[in-house]
Amino acid sequence: MSLLQEGSVAPPITTIDQHGKNVTLHEYKGKKVVLYFYPKDDTPGCTKEACAFRDNLPNFNNLDAEILGVSVDSVEKHKKFAEKYTLPFRLLVDDEKKIVQDYGVWGLKKFMGKEYMGINRVTYLINEEGVIEKVWPKVSPAGHAEEILNYLQQKT
Repeated sequence: MSLLQEGSVAPPITTIDQHGKNVTLHEYKGKKVVLYFYPKDDTPGCTKEACAFRDNLPNFNNLDAEILGVSVDSVEKHKKFAEKYTLPFRLLVDDEKKIVQDYGVWGLKKFMGKEYMGINRVTYLINEEGVIEKVWPKVSPAGHAEEILNYLQQKT
C-alpha cells in the first residue's frame, strides 16, 4: 500500500454512485471533498463511520465540504446500505478496484491470523483545486468524522 501524499493532485474519479448515477471528482471542483475509503457496506465499523458522517453532515455542509464514501461493493449493496441507515451522501462504486488502487488504499490486511487483500480505512481531504490537502492514513471509525470537522474548522 502506497498512499498519496499531501500536496499531490488527486487522481481523477469516474464511476457511479448507489443510485447508478455518474460521478466524477471534477464535478466537485470548487468544493472540499472528504473522500473516505471503507472496507465493506453494513459492517459494524463501516456503519459507525458512515452514520457519524451522516449525523455531522450539516456541519460539513456549513464548511462547504462534500462527503464521498468509496468501497468495492456493488450498486445494489451501496443502495441497500444507504437506505438502511438513511445516508444522505454518495457512495461510490469501485467494483473494478481502480479507485482504491489509484489512491493506494488497496493492500494486504490481517484478521485473526489470516492475510488477505482489501481496502485499508483511509480518508483524503481534497481541496477546492483538486489537490490532496490532508491524509488520515489509519482511521478509527469512532470519532473520525469529528476529527475531520475539527481540522476543517481550524482552517477557517
